[in-house]
Amino acid sequence: MAKVKTLFECQACGHQSSKWLGKCPNCGAWDQFLELNSKQIEVLKETNSIKKDYTGAIPITKVEHERVERFSTGDSELDLVLGGGIVNGSLVLVGGSPGVGKSTLMLKIAGNLAQQEKKVLYVSAEESASQIKLRSDRLQSNSDNLFLLSEIKLDIIFGELGKNHFDMLIIDSIQTIYSDKLTAAPGSVSQVREITFELMRYAKENSVAIFIIGHITKDGSIAGPRVLEHMVDTVLYFEGDSSREMRLLRGFKNRFGSTSEVGIFEMTKRGLVSAKDISRKFFTRGKAQAGSATTVVMEGSRPIILEVQALVSESGYPNPKRSATGYELNRLTMLLALLERKLDLPFNQYDVFINIAGGIKISETAADLAIIAAIISSYRDRPLSKDTLFLGEVSLIGDIRDVYNLDLRLKEAKSQNFKKAIVPTLPLEEINGIKCYNIDEVPKLIEWM
Repeated sequence: MAKVKTLFECQACGHQSSKWLGKCPNCGAWDQFLELNSKQIEVLKETNSIKKDYTGAIPITKVEHERVERFSTGDSELDLVLGGGIVNGSLVLVGGSPGVGKSTLMLKIAGNLAQQEKKVLYVSAEESASQIKLRSDRLQSNSDNLFLLSEIKLDIIFGELGKNHFDMLIIDSIQTIYSDKLTAAPGSVSQVREITFELMRYAKENSVAIFIIGHITKDGSIAGPRVLEHMVDTVLYFEGDSSREMRLLRGFKNRFGSTSEVGIFEMTKRGLVSAKDISRKFFTRGKAQAGSATTVVMEGSRPIILEVQALVSESGYPNPKRSATGYELNRLTMLLALLERKLDLPFNQYDVFINIAGGIKISETAADLAIIAAIISSYRDRPLSKDTLFLGEVSLIGDIRDVYNLDLRLKEAKSQNFKKAIVPTLPLEEINGIKCYNIDEVPKLIEWM
């Protein structure tokens, strides 16, 4: 009698093992291995055995460029993140925390495309058609070319796609769809992998753009196996607090464009709309107060003026507190150690709190100088001018280094009527209306202040 082969799979990352393991060696999760039955194993073998027709290797010089056809979503911010619009036959994954606006944005885009005479199928496995209709009325996305389907079975979804030709398909969400080929529960690694593969194959064979919405885990990653992000063409993440109006849409993977662009949206009573005027969303021009400094960061090709807020208070504990919202905590600790060493400031006796106004997260080092200026301003209780910008990267040895796109940042500052800029080097071209002060090390910042 032949020995029955068994296979165990981690439900956190999809790692497979011939025996049960308490801890996954791939992702480190505990008690996540489940045994796959024979039917699931056969489906996996069938999926892995599917190959395209073999054409043989050819020199790269003889490869012809494939023309990528795009069409606009009707939303300038989403077009920017996607690299110019939706590509026919692309598979796009949209992730984000609950309530951030994933379904709202997708329904809005579906309405825009339907009004452009494109047929769109919106599949919702979590809401009824009447619930989606209420949201569509609020978003003014109603159109005869927008079709709704409340279904969780993949076979029924493909049956509907076979009856009519649609230009775009939206799945909300991938974790709630299941296939009859597998006996695993919806949202499991096997189900997510199988469904994503079938959707990818349909998108490529029929040149239909597909958007799938994915849930995220408590650590901020897409729920399900990592292979989900590898299989799709584009991965977009929504960032932002559901209690705030501003939302950021970042591209973490894009086979048809750059991942450096960021879309900025504003939640209104009509849903998510492109933030037409973002220049004044992240800073104020009121009365100057201690602990506030202004800088300019680059989000893709777009300069954004931000307000950095710092609070320095005497600590009553042996270990002072360090907190940073929107800024890397390890880098804050490094800057405080630098200030203690170079300026003899006793921050080991003070609690330090940093906040980036507007809920945005800084991922570049050009704001280091503004962080230091805000900390010193709060420590000495001396307000900084609201007409002054601070730009520069601070190194471990205390010098201030250049930032890229300095001229573009200063031009944005000029458009917002800033008068002064503290920079490590003077710009290549003189910008009328802004007086630049050159500071190449941290102690000189104290002299200027």
